[in-house]
Amino acid sequence: MASNRSYPDRPFVGVSALVHHNGHILLAQRDKPPSEGIWTLPGGAVETGETLEDAIKRELLEETHLVIQPHHIADLVEVIRHDENGQCARHFVIAVFYATLNVSSQSMPDLFPSDDARDAQWVKPDRVDDFSMTDGTAAVIETILSRIDASN
Repeated sequence: MASNRSYPDRPFVGVSALVHHNGHILLAQRDKPPSEGIWTLPGGAVETGETLEDAIKRELLEETHLVIQPHHIADLVEVIRHDENGQCARHFVIAVFYATLNVSSQSMPDLFPSDDARDAQWVKPDRVDDFSMTDGTAAVIETILSRIDASN
């Protein structure tokens, strides 16, 4: 991406996905700053000319080698961080998709983390708190899963 993500002159648009499969969700461990080593929902920046749906499919394929089926945008998250002088140091708007895999297998597919993901794991939702996660991720997961449960 051409623009610097630190001290941006505009917000960056990103995507992430809560991928749900056989009662598990997918978490990815970040491999690059900021938040290197911290767990989150997989995703990344939208490229110019790319739809949100195409961006999340590309990001999941790059980070985990999984082919997903995004169903809908389940949440919209704003990440705004100011430095000690009050300047906006980071600003992201992230469309969070609810997604499933393009397979009907009852087994958990192998994960092959790469690109921006150091690691990836299938996790039971009640184990999310065992992971050091980016701010707000646990709340986003809980909100999305409660909406999915309520609609079923």
